[in-house]
Amino acid sequence: MIKGKVIIIIPAYNEGDVIEYTIEGLKKIDSIDKIVVVDDGSTDNTSVVAENTGAVVISLKENRGKGYAMKKGLEEIDGDIIGFIDGDVGITSSEVVKLIEPVINDEVDFTIAKFPSASKNTNVKGGFGLVKRLAYKGVHFYTGEEMETSLSGQRVYKKEVLDNIEYIPTNYGIEVAMTVQAINKGYTFKEVPVNMKHRYTDRSFKGFKHRGKQFIQILMTLIKLYFRR
Repeated sequence: MIKGKVIIIIPAYNEGDVIEYTIEGLKKIDSIDKIVVVDDGSTDNTSVVAENTGAVVISLKENRGKGYAMKKGLEEIDGDIIGFIDGDVGITSSEVVKLIEPVINDEVDFTIAKFPSASKNTNVKGGFGLVKRLAYKGVHFYTGEEMETSLSGQRVYKKEVLDNIEYIPTNYGIEVAMTVQAINKGYTFKEVPVNMKHRYTDRSFKGFKHRGKQFIQILMTLIKLYFRR
């Protein structure tokens, strides 16, 4: 078993309505030593709510992107096992214990959460899977691994793995980039089924705009990874 500090980083943008529940779910896990919320320039009360729960809060003056917030969190903390959790998972964040245990027990070097299918979590229709397929094919192209979870923001790493990831995008390409580099450096991983829920982007104009932004940023990340080989 690995002994050391377990820290969870939550990149959050305008999650004032749910961040309290996300933190409270994490506080149920005895192995977590510190919860850090990186408020990515929210225009609501995310920082205030997070501080009131007892979490350590890093507030960015402007919205810089999920990857930037995650990277900022890494720069400000020091732990032996580092986890990342999205701010909108609410009380189901307690399921992260399933990701922590295989790493603490030295079974693998990092874990990624495998959510139930969207149809089991919500009645809202999501997208058409283009972003997910792009990420899947990109990870397979670079690593040969067939992963269903390369887009999941719920993941736990040994600090050593993160120390050896050289390219950390500041946008939605961050999970794919981290996954590819960690696997190609020989680190072992496990996709862990969890009973977690988060907000799903619907088929509104806003939803398609969001997914289009994700698609472009992930595509650009994959292209940059090609030239970094």
